[in-house]
Order: sequence, then structure tokens, then C-alpha cells
Amino acid sequence: MGRRVNRVRCYLDAKGIKSLPHEEIVAILRGADDLIMSGGRTLLAKLLKGSREKKLLELKLDENPSYGFYKELALADVQARIDWVILQRYMRIEYDYRLPLLAYTGKGWEIEKETFANELLQGFEGMLESGCSLFNMRYLKDRNRQIILLLLEKVEESRDQKYIPILKAWEKVDYKKVQIRIKQVIQSLGS
Repeated sequence: MGRRVNRVRCYLDAKGIKSLPHEEIVAILRGADDLIMSGGRTLLAKLLKGSREKKLLELKLDENPSYGFYKELALADVQARIDWVILQRYMRIEYDYRLPLLAYTGKGWEIEKETFANELLQGFEGMLESGCSLFNMRYLKDRNRQIILLLLEKVEESRDQKYIPILKAWEKVDYKKVQIRIKQVIQSLGS
């Protein structure tokens, strides 16, 4: 007979919030990306608030694009917005042994995937604007495959040949399945 696990209870309270602008939902989901199945609501609230707490800085959560998004709000108000996002089923709470951790729902993951792919595409723009001709693309190698394929789709939809040098550099360092898709995108842009 196993020992009973006393899970830490999680009480959600949106404090009467009826809706949030899409921009805020995106910021909360983007902030949560670094915490999925490794952190909870309190840590996410501190990240969004822009806390300088030691643990947050040690985990390099101050590098998250949503860090400090709600710097003007009280921590309780940030928490209420996170709870609203969970209650609206953009995220959910999953337990790892006894601790409640954040996880995306399908609805939330679709938004986060789009957001992250757009950030990566903006990164491509930054590389091109810098005038650099050597591109280190290793940072994309072990990224989520769904995000990578969406990024390649966005590059292809742009019909812009300026991305070809980046794609060629990326093709040299990624896995076979991604290389095949990159070749297809290069061919599509070249025609």
C-alpha cells in the first residue's frame, strides 16, 4: 500500500476579471513558456511583475520576453490575471508529485507557438539588418519541432528571398527532417 501524497492545494481567483486583452493573454502565455512543468503560478507572477528575487535571477527568468510586463501592478493583481488565463483554459495545473505546475492546454499552446515563431522570425530580421553574413543557427537545433515547422512556413509564406542565406546556414546544422523542410522552403523562395 502506497503512502498518500498531500498535494499543495491550488485555489484560483480571478478577482472578478471578466476578460483580458489578447496582448495580455499572449504575454502571460509567453512568460509561462520557461516554467511549463517546472514552475507554478507564484513564480510566473513574479516573472511578469519583474521581481529581482534571487531564485528568479538564478533561473535567468529575467531574460524572458514577458519579464516585467506587469511591473506597474500589484503581485495579487498579476496573480488574478494568471488565474483568469487558467480558468479560461489557456493553461492548466498539473501535479508533479505534490506540487502544482503550469502546463499549456491545446488552446494556449496554439497562441504560444504562434508567438514564439514570430519572435524567431523577428530574430532573422535582426540578423539580416546587422549586415552579418555568417549565421550561427545552432540555437534552433533542439527547439520544439512544431515551432520550427511553423517558422519555416512563415518564411515560405513571406516569399522573400532575403532569408535564403539564413536558411542555408541553418540547413547545415539541423536534423535530417528539418533539413528536408528547409530545402523545400529554399526551393520555394528561389522559384
